[in-house]
Amino acid sequence: LGIVQNVGYPDQNRSHFRSTDIWNSASRADVFENKGWIGRWFDLTHSDYPSGYPNANNPHPFALTMGKIVSETCQGVNANYSLSLLDPFNPGTALAGTEGDIPESCFGDALSFINDTVAQTNAFASVISNAANAGNNLSPKWNDLTTELSRKLKSVARLISGGLRTKVYIVQLGGFDTHDNQVVDGTTDTGIHGELLKELSDAICAFQDDLRLLKVDDRVIGMTYSEFGRRIRSNAALGTDHGTAAPVFLFGA
Repeated sequence: LGIVQNVGYPDQNRSHFRSTDIWNSASRADVFENKGWIGRWFDLTHSDYPSGYPNANNPHPFALTMGKIVSETCQGVNANYSLSLLDPFNPGTALAGTEGDIPESCFGDALSFINDTVAQTNAFASVISNAANAGNNLSPKWNDLTTELSRKLKSVARLISGGLRTKVYIVQLGGFDTHDNQVVDGTTDTGIHGELLKELSDAICAFQDDLRLLKVDDRVIGMTYSEFGRRIRSNAALGTDHGTAAPVFLFGA
């Protein structure tokens, strides 16, 4: 584990929504960027995406967001490079919007786009489910965990071990907006914040143990970040208010 202290940006914006945009786009506070920092990285070599994907050279998704909504970090010039995934064993497929001839009109263009997106989604879904079935989880540490974060990271480990060539996985843990009752009065080592950090720690511990047992730990690095830090001084409600910089955790073998 490497801890990088005091990570932030000048002229910190303490709005959840705007600061999230700034972090996800890696832009300056006074710049409104409509592409994510990971998406811009993929754009360097795959700027034609999603047209023609998946293909023989790129049969697997570029990125997966473990949840219902794709991550803005992966937004590229034409499309978002990540797919949202809830269940790797049942990634979901869709039916094409129409059969037969498609008219040469704005309506036809929109319908063609939908059909192409459906075909792409179904093709990616097939390789995801194949990887899930081919993969495995070996760590006994998963047995004691029931949190959503641990479930998501367990799926990530399984997909990596199953041969999915996806480079980027995004998972999320919310609940850190602790303006009040961050700790319990008189026992400040307990409370919401401690429980959240334990959830994070336990999930990462099981994830790393699984990767090690699966012998793929040298291929994976993890990073945490949040839209802003918390103030050092507590407020009157046993909580902490929006701050500026915060630590970033880097973890892996």
